[in-house]
Amino acid sequence: MHRHRPTISRRHVLAATATSAAAGLLSACGSNTGRGDSGSGGGPALSHWYHQYGEPGTEQAVRRYAKAYGEADVTVQWRPGDYDRQTAAALLTDSGPDVFESPGPNLDQIRGKQVLDLTELIEDVKDDYNPAVLAPKTHEGRIYGIPQVVDMQLLYYRKSLLADANVEPPRTLDQLVDAAAELTTRDVKGLFLGNDAGVGALGGTPLQAAGLELVTDGGDVGFDDPAAARALGKIRQLYADKSLLLGAPSDWSDPAAFVQGLTAMQWSGLWALPAVQKALGDDFGVLPFPKDGAGEPSVPVGAYGAAVSAKARDKDAAKAYVKWLWVEQAKYQEDFALSYGFHIPARLSLAKKADKLKQGAAADAVRFATESGFAAQPLLWTPRSQTVYQDALSRIVKDGADPDKELRSVVRKVRAELDRVKAK
Repeated sequence: MHRHRPTISRRHVLAATATSAAAGLLSACGSNTGRGDSGSGGGPALSHWYHQYGEPGTEQAVRRYAKAYGEADVTVQWRPGDYDRQTAAALLTDSGPDVFESPGPNLDQIRGKQVLDLTELIEDVKDDYNPAVLAPKTHEGRIYGIPQVVDMQLLYYRKSLLADANVEPPRTLDQLVDAAAELTTRDVKGLFLGNDAGVGALGGTPLQAAGLELVTDGGDVGFDDPAAARALGKIRQLYADKSLLLGAPSDWSDPAAFVQGLTAMQWSGLWALPAVQKALGDDFGVLPFPKDGAGEPSVPVGAYGAAVSAKARDKDAAKAYVKWLWVEQAKYQEDFALSYGFHIPARLSLAKKADKLKQGAAADAVRFATESGFAAQPLLWTPRSQTVYQDALSRIVKDGADPDKELRSVVRKVRAELDRVKAK
């Protein structure tokens, strides 16, 4: 993901728990209907929708892939604007896409039978996908989206600034709080979590690092535990200590504050790594979010995936095309992940083989995603639950509200929402 663009990028998939905006190349193509007006060759006609990526070259690449497929006449549509809303509406009509990329599909689309079951497409290679990105696309054991690339968030730190202050890279949340305070000077803040003090970017990450989760595998609240309040109280401590950079020219998803020396550490995404490396050379390292208490280091991951509409004109042809592109064509999957931005291929075997991911911070990031990755947006975590949790997090961090009291209310409301969702 390039850091200088005003439209949606691949990191948008993490926006459910992190309020990032992304940007780029303004180009619209195809007709205004779902079916498009030009294709790749002979065979059944298929339309394939993508959201508008900011990375230059991505649009040309996906058109090239479609053209290379000889079994169907595939038309690519590049969709600017509110892609998720466009797609949700189009799936209810006969003029929507046959194949489309999606951060889900979401639970309503799955339960409403708006998308096809794709389990058979990856059954033989399912273990080669990062479970953290496959889980949100899985409902009752069936898979409804094929992950395309993995995006992740992680902690960047400036090696020279930590060394000058005699501070070790933080491995626990307590160490992060102490390090941020130690590294804060008149001109440099210790840590940047976003201009809202991490309320948007962190989401459930501190809970995961404390050994908890947003939603359990059984569909219950995963943070009804005193450890949750302790972890979120430490994020409040960062704010109270005035260790956090606030009011930066650009937000957490852009590494500008970090490379310009405004902060010694920054929470951002893998997409920022090329820009950081170009600006700082070897004077940086990356870490997962530090563990707290009995928890483990954690990194949120997400993935856009390819899905097939239940209204596809030729369902078998659409599924065959998706399998060809996102399961069988390793060269296109690696190209899509690493030639136009910086992402991890969804297949673990491809991530291990990719030259750009074999050394330094990139290799560390792949290891973190594999060992410590968790789903940034569980399938049962609805926008309503997200709003309740994030509003409480804001009050805890910025207003000093009591974490125990706030979380008791959140747990009650989220449990009611989960009961509602499960009862459908």
